[in-house]
Amino acid sequence: MSQPRRSPHDSYETETTDHQIETETILLKHLPLSPDLPSPLQRDSHLQFLIRNLIQGFPSRYISQDASQPWLLYWTLQSFSVMGVALDPNNKQKAIDTIMAWQHPDGGFGGGPGQAAHLLPTYAAICALAIVGRPGPGGGWDQIDREKMYKFFVSLKQPDGAFLVAHHAEVDVRGTYCLLVTVHLLNMLTPELLEGVPGFIMSCQTYEGGFSSASQPYFSPEPEGPPTLLDFPRPPLGEAHGGYTFCSLASWTMLQPYLALPKPSLQQPSLNFKTLLRWLVQMQGLEIELGGFKGRTNKLVDGCYSWWVGGCFALLSSLGIVGAHSRDDKHEPSSAHQEDEAWDDIDDSLWDRAALQRYILCAGQHPAGGLRDKPPKPADSYHTLYCLAGLSSAQHNVFLSSTRQDAIVRCWKTPPESTHEQLRQACFSHSLSWTEEEGTSRILGAQNNRMNATHPVFNLTMTHTEGIMGHFYKQTIPSRPIKKT
Repeated sequence: MSQPRRSPHDSYETETTDHQIETETILLKHLPLSPDLPSPLQRDSHLQFLIRNLIQGFPSRYISQDASQPWLLYWTLQSFSVMGVALDPNNKQKAIDTIMAWQHPDGGFGGGPGQAAHLLPTYAAICALAIVGRPGPGGGWDQIDREKMYKFFVSLKQPDGAFLVAHHAEVDVRGTYCLLVTVHLLNMLTPELLEGVPGFIMSCQTYEGGFSSASQPYFSPEPEGPPTLLDFPRPPLGEAHGGYTFCSLASWTMLQPYLALPKPSLQQPSLNFKTLLRWLVQMQGLEIELGGFKGRTNKLVDGCYSWWVGGCFALLSSLGIVGAHSRDDKHEPSSAHQEDEAWDDIDDSLWDRAALQRYILCAGQHPAGGLRDKPPKPADSYHTLYCLAGLSSAQHNVFLSSTRQDAIVRCWKTPPESTHEQLRQACFSHSLSWTEEEGTSRILGAQNNRMNATHPVFNLTMTHTEGIMGHFYKQTIPSRPIKKT
C-alpha cells in the first residue's frame, strides 16, 4: 500500500512536533502490506503474559503499583474474559481470597491489604469478583459488607453532587463512575446517592466537548441553613481527556433511568452532544497514525484510548445520537448486514472501526506478549486490557435493546424488604438490556482475532454482568435467544 501523508506541520518546531514526527516514523514501520491483512492476534503470547503475571507474580517494576493491586488483578482477569478464557476453580478461589483481603473494615476496598478504602480500587475489586466470585461461603459475593460500603460512599458525597475518591482526598469524575458501577452491580442504588450527580457531570464538560476531572463549585450564602449551590459559574478544572470523558459519559448513561423519574427539580441537566461528538471523532488518528486514538488534543496516539475513546461511541448511540453504531433489534437486519460483507457496506462516517483494529493488531501487540501504548514501549497489564477491550468495541455492535429490556421487566419479582424499587428495577433492566446485534460483527483479518463482546458501561462480559446482578437483585434473568449460525 502507498505510504500515507504526514500530519500537517506549521514549520514551527517544538517538543510536541518532534514527538509526533518520531511516533509517525515508528508507526510507518508497522504499517501492514495490505490494509485488510493486519498482523494476526498473538493470542497464545498474550495469554502467557497474563498467566505469568497471575501465577508467578508481577515484575519488580510494578512495585510502584502497590496501591493498585485490585486493578492489576481486574485487568488480568478481564483480559482473560475478553479473550474467552476462564480460570480453573483453584485459581478462582485464590483470586477471591486475595480480593477479600483488600476489603476495609469500615467499608469499601483499598489498594492492598490494610490500605485506606478508595472508590477506584473498590470498583476494580467488585469487577474482579464479578468474574471469579460466586454466592455462598468463601465465594466472595456474600462476604461483601454492603452496609458499611454504602455508609462509606455517603461519607464521600459532596454538596455539589461530586464524590471524594477517598477520605481526605480529591474529587474526580472517575470516582463517580466507579461508585455508580459498584452500586449498580451490588443493588445499592438510592436517590440519596444520585442526587446532584447529573449536575456535577454536566459541569465537567469543557469548551472542547470532552470532559475534565472535576469542576469548581460556587455557593451563595443563606441567612439560615446551608449555602446554595450556584448553577453558574461552575467551570471545569483542566482540559478534556479521554479517560474522564468515558467515565462521564458512562456515568451519564447509567443515570438515564434516574433522570427519567419524576423529580421536583426546576432544571434538568443536559450535555452538549454536538461538541462531544466532534471532540471524540477528532481524537482518532490519521492513516499515518494507523487509526489509533489519542486522549487529548495535540497528544500522541495511545492503545489504551482504544477503549476510553473508542468505547464512547456505543454509549452515544444508546443516548440516541445519530450515526453511532447501534440500532434496536426490533428492526429486522437487511441482507446487506451479513458477516461476510465488505467493510464498505458499514457506515463508519463517525469513526473508523477497521482502522482501530489495525492499530491494535499492528502497533499494539508486543512481540514478547501483552499489549502496549505504542512501539517501542513495553507491554503492561493496563494496556493489555484496554487494547483488547477496544478491539472488542471495534468488532461488535452492542446496543440497548428495548426488546431485551421488556423481557427483563416482565420477569421482575419484587424482592422482600425492597426499597426504592422503581429506581432499582429501572436501573437493573437498563443495565442488562445491552445486546450484541447479530450479523454486524466486523473482524479485521482472521477469525482468531475475534474478541468476546464486553458491556459498554461496565467493561465486563454480559455473562459476568448478569451473574452478579442477578444474585444481588434476587432476580431470574431471562435467557437470551440462541444466536443464528
